[in-house]
Amino acid sequence: MTSSLPSTYKAILVQKAASDSSSGSQEKYRYDAKLTDVPMPDLEDGEILVKIMATAFNHRELWIRRGLYPGITPGVPFGGDGAGVVVKSSQPNDTLLNKRVFLCPVRGWENHPDAPESVFGILGGVGYPPQGTFAQYVAIERDQVIPSPEHLDDIHISAWPIGGVTAWRASMVNAKVEQGQNVLITGIGGGVALLAAQLCIAKGAHVYVTSGNQAKIDKAVQLGVRGGVIYKESDWPAKLGALLKKSDSVLDAVIDSAGGDIMSQVGKILKPGGCVVCYGMTAAPKITFTMREVLKNQRLIGSTMGSHQDLIDATDFIAKHKIVPAVSHTLDGLESAEEGFELIKHGDHFGKIVIKVKHAAETPSRL
Repeated sequence: MTSSLPSTYKAILVQKAASDSSSGSQEKYRYDAKLTDVPMPDLEDGEILVKIMATAFNHRELWIRRGLYPGITPGVPFGGDGAGVVVKSSQPNDTLLNKRVFLCPVRGWENHPDAPESVFGILGGVGYPPQGTFAQYVAIERDQVIPSPEHLDDIHISAWPIGGVTAWRASMVNAKVEQGQNVLITGIGGGVALLAAQLCIAKGAHVYVTSGNQAKIDKAVQLGVRGGVIYKESDWPAKLGALLKKSDSVLDAVIDSAGGDIMSQVGKILKPGGCVVCYGMTAAPKITFTMREVLKNQRLIGSTMGSHQDLIDATDFIAKHKIVPAVSHTLDGLESAEEGFELIKHGDHFGKIVIKVKHAAETPSRL
């Protein structure tokens, strides 16, 4: 198999944008996404070569292009989510050869239960390591891949790693969601929120959602969500309270991506001792926490992506429960990436946007 490998491969690199950006987008970005030929790397000891069959977008790709993400490294491929097959190894007779895997996007956080052990890094144009999954091939340490679950093809497992570990950390590790609990997940439709909903439903929790779009709520209900409300309506907490009253209950936990006034908005329908886990602040870059919440013993917990061990645990869980990450769009080839950036920007998708990576000579896969 290694004899058929090309001498170069294609990758979409983070590059400084020209003043007359030629990306094809109407938006002028600080960084361009350029499809470039890259020399095939020589493997170092302990490394493998993964032929990427599918890679997925996250909002961070758009933030990187806008220059709003810290630690941007020009010249590194975009992308933190990727899945494929191991086609080469520095170790003779490596048991990983020809196996389907996905890349672990997390660096610097192996298994500590609370926070990273060292400097935290993410694949894809940011900080270290200098690798990204918007590429036909990725050379990576063999202990930085995880076997792909048998029930998922490469497209759907590529939609899993970053969103999955973030959702797992927020819902299962920090919120400690259990069977029979009532959980609110805000902003349904995005990758993390959808995966958090699927994880909580599989755990046996009763899930409610918010969205700015009724169609997204309806789609979430089809996945097993109990109900939802439109967050653009000022009385959405009261409407959610009315849904909860039908079962004479209150919220045990909130998994939130918006920030802002979330504590005051859910305070009356969140039980004493309940928690709000915030993994993003798309509405406002701060959350107000008052004596009212203190007197109710309510907790506010910040949550980020999670550890390598969290991702292993989460992957075992989705394999056991046969969870399939939601994919909104599948694009054909790295050359179609600009369409993905535009889809992310408009925010109408329900689930992840995935690129099916094309190769001149396809390795058999389950795409």
